[in-house]
Amino acid sequence: MANPNLAAVTSILGNVGNVALTTSAQSLANNAVSSGTILKIESMIIANSTASPVTVTVNIYNAAALGGTAFPIASALSIPANSSFPLVDKSTSFYLMENMSLGALAGSNSALTMTTTWEVMS
Repeated sequence: MANPNLAAVTSILGNVGNVALTTSAQSLANNAVSSGTILKIESMIIANSTASPVTVTVNIYNAAALGGTAFPIASALSIPANSSFPLVDKSTSFYLMENMSLGALAGSNSALTMTTTWEVMS
């Protein structure tokens, strides 16, 4: 697994992804094996569009494509009705190395959406 030298980065590309969460893990960001890149997760915003609180679990996986072991960064976090919650922002950003992924699941279907922004550095 490569660990790109951030001082020698030649490319930084911004990305955004929007995912409707279900009770099964949904991919938010994926860094493939031997990609030669590192992903910097800049922000994650969870929105609840229902009239009831709904829980969310967000995991970092130690393999690409939601494989391997899930390590929670938020576990059964209750998102209030008709609101949004900033789980990650510039002050809490983190990196996904090669062969790592980020995923989330909700306590009920069709209630939560997740917007994630990240930079791909190579």
